Amino acid sequence: MAEAERIIGTPDIPEAEHGADGGGQDAESERTPRGKRKIAVLFGVALVAYALDLVSKMIVVAKLEHHEPIDVVGDLLRFNAIRNAGAAFGMGEAYTIIFTVIAASVIVVIARLARKLYSLPWAIALGLLLGGALGNLTDRIFRSPGVFKGAVVDFIAPKGFAVFNLADSAIVCGGILIVLLSFRGLDPDGTVHKD
Repeated sequence: MAEAERIIGTPDIPEAEHGADGGGQDAESERTPRGKRKIAVLFGVALVAYALDLVSKMIVVAKLEHHEPIDVVGDLLRFNAIRNAGAAFGMGEAYTIIFTVIAASVIVVIARLARKLYSLPWAIALGLLLGGALGNLTDRIFRSPGVFKGAVVDFIAPKGFAVFNLADSAIVCGGILIVLLSFRGLDPDGTVHKD
């Protein structure tokens, strides 16, 4: 986790806040409420992503599982309930416990790094990752065949592509946003660096 904090995290009190005139405390007091708002955004986005994923899976299990797929946009997009014990694209079904541990680790790292967050785009990106990881972790823990070995409910089936769920979508969108922010040089503490 120290490596993740080094890459994503920032010092608790950035050096830019310490001026020669001793004005560091004013800057710190102004920055703290802003940081708390970003934490609220992170957890708010995570909660919305998690709730949408959870509700959608409950509806799919109740109404679609063991039924014929539903065409949403002709044959280009359909809802087709499947259980996926593996990772993306159904790979690694024998390693469900490993994916559970990875998801749990991601959640812990994001929660630890939240206190050092001062960037709204980073808060949104990490919130999407957190909500998605929580959604799939819930399946891994509570769905059959057993605790930490559960199969994830997938149901969004574009033509010629793998079946996925809203948690997967949140994780991918959060990951893409993080890559874009990194290319733009925006750090989680809100500073911009140019290489």
